Amino acid sequence: MSTEKIILGIDPGTTIMGFGLIKVVGKKMQFLQLNELQLSKYDDHYVRLKHIFERTIELIDTFHPDEIAIEAPFFGKNVQSMLKLGRAQGVAMAAGLSREVPITEYSPKKIKMAITGNGNASKEQVAKMLQSLLGLKELPKNLDSTDGLAAAVCHFYNGNKIDTGKSYTGWAAFVKQNEKRVKK
Repeated sequence: MSTEKIILGIDPGTTIMGFGLIKVVGKKMQFLQLNELQLSKYDDHYVRLKHIFERTIELIDTFHPDEIAIEAPFFGKNVQSMLKLGRAQGVAMAAGLSREVPITEYSPKKIKMAITGNGNASKEQVAKMLQSLLGLKELPKNLDSTDGLAAAVCHFYNGNKIDTGKSYTGWAAFVKQNEKRVKK
C-alpha cells in the first residue's frame, strides 16, 4: 500500500511569490506544477499581501496539499526589505494555518543544500538540478517559481526528520512549541 501526499513549496516575496507542487507516492516524487505570482504591478504593499493570501488559499483549495514548505526570510542589510519579506511569509503561513495545513520553514541554505549538496549554490544551479531530478522540459524565465519548488523538494528529502526546521500544524501547536513566549 503506497502513501500519497502533496507538498506545496512557497518562496515568499513582495515582488514575485514563487511556488511549486510535488506529489509524493511512496518514496518517489512527481512534479505537479510550478508558477509565480507577479506582484510588482501593484503599488500598494497591503494589496500585494492580500494577493499573496488569496493565491495561497486558491492553491490550497485547488490542490489540497498535505503539507507546506516555505522558505524562511534571510537576514539582509536592508531592514525594510526584510520586514516586507517577513510579512509576505507570514501572510502565506496564515493562509495555510487557516486551512489547517502543516507548515515547515527552511532556511535558503538548507534548501540549496538539500537540492544541490551546496548551501551556497546559485538560483541557476538549484533550477538545473530540479530540472534533472523532476524531468522538467524547460525552466521558467524567472527562477522564483523554481525556488518555491525547491522548498517542496527539500521538504520531501527531509521526510519526517525532527530537525527539519520550525513546523506548525496550527495555532495550538505554535503555542505549545513556544510556551516560554506565552505570558501567563
